[in-house]
Amino acid sequence: MPEHRFLKERTTIYSRRRINRYEPRHKFLVVCEGEKTEPNYFKCFPIPQNSIVDVRGIGANTISIVNEALQLKSKSNYDQVWCVFDRNSFNPGVFNAALQKAEANNVHVAYSNEAFELWYVLHFEYLNTGITRSDYITCLDRKLGHKYQKNCETIYDELYPLQKDAIRNAKRLLAQYKPRNPVEDNPSTTVHILVEQLNQLFWDSQ
Repeated sequence: MPEHRFLKERTTIYSRRRINRYEPRHKFLVVCEGEKTEPNYFKCFPIPQNSIVDVRGIGANTISIVNEALQLKSKSNYDQVWCVFDRNSFNPGVFNAALQKAEANNVHVAYSNEAFELWYVLHFEYLNTGITRSDYITCLDRKLGHKYQKNCETIYDELYPLQKDAIRNAKRLLAQYKPRNPVEDNPSTTVHILVEQLNQLFWDSQ
């Protein structure tokens, strides 16, 4: 092979690799109900440099979150799009409509019935009795050994050593509902599914 042809082909291969190196291997979008609570948690995951996890806290709820996710999805290519919101005391029809619209548009939902703090409590104990939002806060004050703050920026690090317990408890809790009815299944959460997906990004990079 003529030397100049070899050099040209080698340069082409190098250029292709150089471009690909800056293209993310995985790209996730996570649109959250809260502006601080959920985003502060998900932004702390150890995401490898070859992946992007775009976390947005929009301060809205249910169907508004799904609509925002769909709008952002239309502007960029994401491998997975997630919405994170609570059941709270929203109208059952509105909550179900949000779930249905998300599913119809290939958007995943990490919901909690009744509140996101259920996911935090499951790090410490298996809870299969519905309690109020204020009771979750009281429980976390006791378990954490200090006053729980919704906008806490260190909660991921505090809870991480118990994350496997939380995943196991969340799966066990979800399994008791047959058939599943998210709007009525209190307590229940699917946050662990999103957590496992984010963890997989890290392990895939090893």
